[in-house]
Amino acid sequence: MYIKTMTAVALCAASAFASAQSMTKAEYDAAKDRIEMNYKNAKKACDDLKANAKDVCEEEAEGKEKVSKAELENQYKPTADHARKVEEVKADTTYDIAKEKCEDQKGDAEKVCKSEAKAVHDRAIKTIRAAKS
Repeated sequence: MYIKTMTAVALCAASAFASAQSMTKAEYDAAKDRIEMNYKNAKKACDDLKANAKDVCEEEAEGKEKVSKAELENQYKPTADHARKVEEVKADTTYDIAKEKCEDQKGDAEKVCKSEAKAVHDRAIKTIRAAKS
């Protein structure tokens, strides 16, 4: 009875692993191409903007591309490291965009804004890394 149960558990685990990797290399490559095309289109949409609004737009486009690529990699090869990498990329992207938005402010307000963004980023990274342990 014990052997049958263990065999069934092992087969379920193998089946779950096989279904988790449901994306083929061709699907992965096509999705990667779509992400790059979306990035180019988003960046092109920023061309009409001026000053810091353009910088923020470009930072958001780049961030979305980075997050999408990290998520795609996690879909293609799901591992705990890839899942953690997705969360780190999201935190880094949020921080980069927040810093860029802070540049709309001047003087001490800009410094405070960037300091707060850094603190939020540091807490997020610490939480992500603590979850790894």
